[in-house]
Amino acid sequence: MAKATARFVCQSCAAATTKWSGRCETCGEWNTITEEKPLSQGPSGKTLGKSRGRAVALTDLSAKEAPPPRTACGMDEFDRVLGGGLVPSSAVLMAGDPGIGKSTLLLQAAAAFANAGLKVVYISGEEASAQIRLRAQRLNLAEAPVKLATETNLRDILTTLDETRPDLAIIDSIQTMWADNVDSTPGSVSQVRAAAHELTTFAKRTGSSIMMVGHVTKEGQLAGPRVVEHMVDTVLYFEGERGHQFRILRSVKNRFGPTDEIGVFEMTGGGLSEVANPSALFLSERGQPAPGSVVFAGVEGTRPLLVELQALVSPSPHSQPRRSVVGWDGSRLAMILAVLESRCGIPFAGLDVYLNVAGGMRVSEPAADLAVAAALLSAREDAALPPDTVVFGEISLSGSLRPVGQSENRLKEAQKLGFSKAILPQGGKATASDGMALSRMPDLTTFVGEVFGAG
Repeated sequence: MAKATARFVCQSCAAATTKWSGRCETCGEWNTITEEKPLSQGPSGKTLGKSRGRAVALTDLSAKEAPPPRTACGMDEFDRVLGGGLVPSSAVLMAGDPGIGKSTLLLQAAAAFANAGLKVVYISGEEASAQIRLRAQRLNLAEAPVKLATETNLRDILTTLDETRPDLAIIDSIQTMWADNVDSTPGSVSQVRAAAHELTTFAKRTGSSIMMVGHVTKEGQLAGPRVVEHMVDTVLYFEGERGHQFRILRSVKNRFGPTDEIGVFEMTGGGLSEVANPSALFLSERGQPAPGSVVFAGVEGTRPLLVELQALVSPSPHSQPRRSVVGWDGSRLAMILAVLESRCGIPFAGLDVYLNVAGGMRVSEPAADLAVAAALLSAREDAALPPDTVVFGEISLSGSLRPVGQSENRLKEAQKLGFSKAILPQGGKATASDGMALSRMPDLTTFVGEVFGAG
């Protein structure tokens, strides 16, 4: 039998090598490489013998099973992102920036699930139980039947959960958990992977649901190995700008519901409150029509959402103009500027360009291309669009406009909020309704000529 090869893994970036070195060649960190025993070896290092496993039951694709039962907590925005409620035996991972409100939201969700009849345990590795009680008092949740504990030892936590068998266990956070069978510090790649695996396995074995809090890197990505996101059933990101009171709970993976679904919350003195009509809230502070301001009719998951895009174009005093973007993809902005210059003859050389999505919202769908182009042209030409107009559509590199999905839902949401005109690409299934005028554009050149009288 071939001898198992030793494997050394960097605890900072998870890069694997066949020999130990003091410095990781992938990320450049020092003293982060440790040895991991191959799967063919036991804890003592001895090679495991060959043994016959048990046969696994196989089923047909045509087998009919009832959909998994769900428990709604009563927080409609939270239930929406989960896909309609909490599913038994599910593992949920929620990540977000420090101080954004992850612990506050999960404490409110824990109290809501407990009041709905579930047995809930909240285990924190970052705060003492007294601190959690103080937060619960500020949120008026002190009477909720939630059990608290402060512990970081994973073995003790699993023993406690195995004895109590809660319906829902909240772990805050996965980076503070410590598995005594892994020779590395808490928060390392090996520790996070081992803790997530054990907790997810416990959820599948016992029927309890596990919610884990995860930290993020300075780039906004989930800290630790990417395999953790593959282990769990649902990955949520809690987003928001510190200068805004709005918070967005976004689903980027959900085995029990739609992805890219969002829930909108508002941070108040009494905790996070739900926003039933996010479009009205995002547009509530929109004043008189101004150059560079355009309303985009977007869709997040299954929810149509109207947001304001703001652009500013000004002469640059520098040799290389600035391109600053908040809430959108910077590379896509560069593409639209190139299309405007190449296909429409509208240069932005020597001009600083600033683009912002109002309200702290983050937009990722290509349907915002036409609205971004409209905001840039409006700011450059110093010409405001009519206040009752919404814009959406995708721009191709050839300058043509492509239809986008769910146009009917976008138009219905716009009409519900008082908008009477929409500018959208030619084609698609959208039809004009009473009180809603549609301006269909075949390409970007036609749009520039008809809306701004240039091209």
